[in-house]
Amino acid sequence: MLNFIQLVTAMLELRHLRSLIAIAETGRINAAAEAVHLTPSALSHQLRALEGHYGMPLLLRDVRGLRFTPAGERLLALARQMREAQQAAEQDLQRIQGDTRGTLRVVLECHTCFEWLMPVLDAFRQRWPDVEVDLVSGFHRDPLTLLSKDKADVVIGALRPPGRQWASLPLFRFEILLALPPGHALCAKRSVRAVDLQGETLITYPAPDERIDLIREVLQPAGISLPRRTAELTIAILQLVASRRGVAALPNWALKPSLDSGYVQARRIGPRGLWSELHATVPRDLAQRPYVRDLVEMARQSVATHLDGVQLL
Repeated sequence: MLNFIQLVTAMLELRHLRSLIAIAETGRINAAAEAVHLTPSALSHQLRALEGHYGMPLLLRDVRGLRFTPAGERLLALARQMREAQQAAEQDLQRIQGDTRGTLRVVLECHTCFEWLMPVLDAFRQRWPDVEVDLVSGFHRDPLTLLSKDKADVVIGALRPPGRQWASLPLFRFEILLALPPGHALCAKRSVRAVDLQGETLITYPAPDERIDLIREVLQPAGISLPRRTAELTIAILQLVASRRGVAALPNWALKPSLDSGYVQARRIGPRGLWSELHATVPRDLAQRPYVRDLVEMARQSVATHLDGVQLL
């Protein structure tokens, strides 16, 4: 009788494994198909072929969306093992080639990124010990200018600069929620419109208006201007909200611990939500360095596993 590895290799190819990982990371067939450069119908056909070969379902759809069956989970585990083995082999080849040394000075456009980025950098240092990684400290009103002045190598943020000298490597998409103190009148609403915010004080990072999504995408188009109060740290912003000094618009992952504890409440901004994206922008000649691409892929894998409510780009 064939063992499991012999059985799966009789049918499975790397493309099947990449598809399973994409489905797990995006949670949607359409997004997964785009990630592996297939049409949704082609990906669905691929899944049906696998299910027909093994005689059991790999995915189920319910009110929570797509989820893997026990058989699907087993193949997904194999897919992740294969990906790790492939990445380790490629890294070894790069070491043999000698392309393992470098410096990465990382700038964060949004301080909320610290929470998910720190574990990624710790793992990256272990995988690439010859690459010196440094966080450029301080709050920068225009972090992208640091690239042009050669004071940074990577900017993680929403803005993508024009010009062919830069490459923006996609990370993930996330929803921005309105943070409110418990018992605030707006907590009675399912979603909040621009007009509902009149009379509120907006608490933000000390960034210009054009870098504040709520101002740029919601308030300015409605012709509404709110008084602002700034703080550099996310925890300070949340403390101000909880003490009823104002409201704030923050990424869903930054709010989760405070929401779970009841420290603040949150509501969707607009009926469809206010969404933003994060990219890693680097000089184009640096984008092809293997350790840069590995850092981006490690970040994508980490947030897909540990952050709720994000969508990989």
